Amino acid sequence: MNIYEVLFHDKGKGYYFNGGRLKIPNRVTVIVETERGLQFGRVIRKIDLSTVDVSTLKRIIRIATKKDYEQYLKNLRDAEEALKLAKKENENLNLGMNFLDAEFTFDRKQLFFNFYADQRVDFREMAKRLAQVYKTRIELRQIGARDKASDIGGIGMCGRVLCCRGCHKVSQSITMNMAKNQNLALNPSKINGACGRLLCCLSYEDSEYVRCSYGLPSIGDEVDTPHGKGKVMQIDILNRRGKVLIDNQLEEVVWNDEQDS
Repeated sequence: MNIYEVLFHDKGKGYYFNGGRLKIPNRVTVIVETERGLQFGRVIRKIDLSTVDVSTLKRIIRIATKKDYEQYLKNLRDAEEALKLAKKENENLNLGMNFLDAEFTFDRKQLFFNFYADQRVDFREMAKRLAQVYKTRIELRQIGARDKASDIGGIGMCGRVLCCRGCHKVSQSITMNMAKNQNLALNPSKINGACGRLLCCLSYEDSEYVRCSYGLPSIGDEVDTPHGKGKVMQIDILNRRGKVLIDNQLEEVVWNDEQDS
């Protein structure tokens, strides 16, 4: 049995498929079975069987033929036309939908649209009009600001590709408490990303900051130190050290585990 990672979009996420006895070189295009229906994709690598639960995988139906590729190109052209029509109907119905893309499944049993809107949209009439034209199942998916940033891409304040587009897919909610745990200034320009939401990277080290902050005082607390009693002015959580104001002078203090206990 051969397991392959298949990519549907050049900058998208790869998915694992069961290739059975098929031996497929990298970069060869294939037709695969998905929950949406048949899809056209490209193999990017073979996967070690020991790292995958094979029972959950969908099948690779076949290596794509020239006819399959021509059908794929036709689907792309028709999806572009469908996107133009959807934008026109949006203006006619005044729904306030900002369409990002459209996509046919390879077998054309479904036509998908992703759109962004500031509020919930009743798009039933839109779906009805599109279905009358394309004679297939229409699915309109309203995405959030993070999804929009992931789809469009960009460069973050760190100078790297946006986490949501590159290395990281957020599976948990990102909260203001994460910024507070890391002792960050709660300035939107510092802790919000390109999407206007809290930075994805706040979730990376949150658990470590919580662990390291155990037993530490808070800024403003009165504490006893080897230099005397004073008020905590600064905290370096990861290094468990800070600065305490004692008799109008800042003294550096280290809180180790023995002192905490």
